[in-house]
Amino acid sequence: MIATSGYYLKLGLRSLRRNPALTALMVMAIGFGVAASMITYSVFRAVSGNPIPDKSSQLFTPQLDSWGPQQNLPRNEPPEALGYVDAMALLHAPAAKRQTMLYPVQLTAMPDGKRELPLNANGYAVGSDFFAMFEVPFRYGSSWSAQDDDQRAADIVISDELNQKLFAGADSTGRTVNLGGHDYRVVGVLSHWNPQPRFYDLFSTSGFAEQTDFYMLFTRALDLHIYINGRNTCRGQLSYTNWTDYTQSSCVWITPWVELDSAAEVESYRRFLTNYAANQQHAGRFNWAPNIRLRDVMEWMDYEQVVSPESRISLVVALGFFLICLVNTVGLLLAKFMRRAGEIGVRRALGATRGEIYAQYLIEAGAVGLAGGLLGLLLTALGVSSVDILFKPEIARLAHLDFSLVSLTLLVAIAATVLAAFYPAWRAAHVQPAWQLKSS
Repeated sequence: MIATSGYYLKLGLRSLRRNPALTALMVMAIGFGVAASMITYSVFRAVSGNPIPDKSSQLFTPQLDSWGPQQNLPRNEPPEALGYVDAMALLHAPAAKRQTMLYPVQLTAMPDGKRELPLNANGYAVGSDFFAMFEVPFRYGSSWSAQDDDQRAADIVISDELNQKLFAGADSTGRTVNLGGHDYRVVGVLSHWNPQPRFYDLFSTSGFAEQTDFYMLFTRALDLHIYINGRNTCRGQLSYTNWTDYTQSSCVWITPWVELDSAAEVESYRRFLTNYAANQQHAGRFNWAPNIRLRDVMEWMDYEQVVSPESRISLVVALGFFLICLVNTVGLLLAKFMRRAGEIGVRRALGATRGEIYAQYLIEAGAVGLAGGLLGLLLTALGVSSVDILFKPEIARLAHLDFSLVSLTLLVAIAATVLAAFYPAWRAAHVQPAWQLKSS
């Protein structure tokens, strides 16, 4: 079988050399078509992948209607985040296995107070459950405890990148870093961790921000009145002059996350949210019926439209272009194969079966697909390095040529060409030997 396939491959390569112009057209059609598809797919893959596949169905972000139907988002959707009052109520209610409130902050960092020029550091105020919920990896140390949350401890977890800047990459656990004029004790240093998309903060980011520098206690950030470094959406009375007014306003700025391991826990938490909203209605704070949502990671990403319309449209257009290239390849292969009808008739008359004719021409098409795939790889590499022309820089930088994309490019090119060759090969295999011999 291997020897026969090798023989057919030699025949196919010899045939391709007979008509170099026709062969070049087919290779170019496959190469350009597969490259266009793989370039756009590399972007689509980066923005639409599951950022935490092990737990995406167990992590949920709750939403509460604190604005009312007259001021809500389209389709009566509640706000995408929580205000201070609702966030604290949910935080102190033991209704989930794990939970965290979070919001982005920005502070100036200075190690041990000795650095001459402070640097801006972007971080998050989070609860201790944040790290276990989102499977955050540590290089040194660990996170703080729930008791530290209650005690408003001056603890901090920093990224490997910030650790490199401040402590030259050494184990800095137990050391002090000054943030915003306050000293914090480093309890942990992360390994590189920057899930893309950044599913846990789609309220304040597009989902494709740079790596976070540090994580501080949510409760301590509130005690220090550290304002959000991100989106802040308000309704009604917008004026506030101090922290107390801000926390009691209609502004939403805190993103909640809960971990729920089973359908029963999800339903129980949904009832808890409904009951909480109903209690707020009975207390006179809300004058509308409970309106809540509870979405898991993938549902949240879909609701927030992490995959931009541009990415979807580009992928559809590229696939359409590839389909046109395949149709042209069918026509070119049909013309090439049928020009050899006399040769096929002689082979059939000498005892070659239709299966052998199929095998010969499909192997020849596979060789064309392989050549087109190699050309497609070169074009894909060039295209991936230039996707920032069409996409935002934070999205373009996620597209890269890795082993999986290389393998997929070659596989798609070969498989698509062989598939396109089925009809031409069928026509070739059904050539009538008698007609061809008589005409010759």
